[in-house]
Amino acid sequence: MMSRCLLPFLFLSCLIPFSAYADIKADVVVVDKSKTRLYLIKDKKVFKSFRISLGANPRGHKQQEGDQRTPEGRYMLDYKKPDSAFYKAIHISYPNEDDIKRAAELGVDPGGQIMIHGQKNSFSKVSFTRQSRTWTDGCIAVTNSAMDEIWDAVDPGTPVVIKP
Repeated sequence: MMSRCLLPFLFLSCLIPFSAYADIKADVVVVDKSKTRLYLIKDKKVFKSFRISLGANPRGHKQQEGDQRTPEGRYMLDYKKPDSAFYKAIHISYPNEDDIKRAAELGVDPGGQIMIHGQKNSFSKVSFTRQSRTWTDGCIAVTNSAMDEIWDAVDPGTPVVIKP
């Protein structure tokens, strides 16, 4: 039988791995659209991974406003928006110069307001069901609890790489 004074120690030691990530800031965020995963990376090592939802037309690079695609390439997480229509949002610096040039050549609006965000405020209680489908207009959606972790792990200026 285990000693009573050992039980609190074992309990606290189980908590250490979970809380150890609380203060880690990501060097880069990687989104893998084909795997529907978002990875927080520090010193070239993944320290946290989350399931994501994308738009209804997730394959391919975003070409224009309304195509329901998520852009692909290198961008920055340039600002946080706590008062979003979604549970917290972090803006991705799309469109970049190449995106604007490509859209101009096609004669279309490249769109914008691409974000990593939590659930729509009116749907927060059913986030587990929405997370299993494609439902955004080109953003990257996560559960609200995942958004809390991502929010704490990234600062404005963190690079984000979005892979096909």
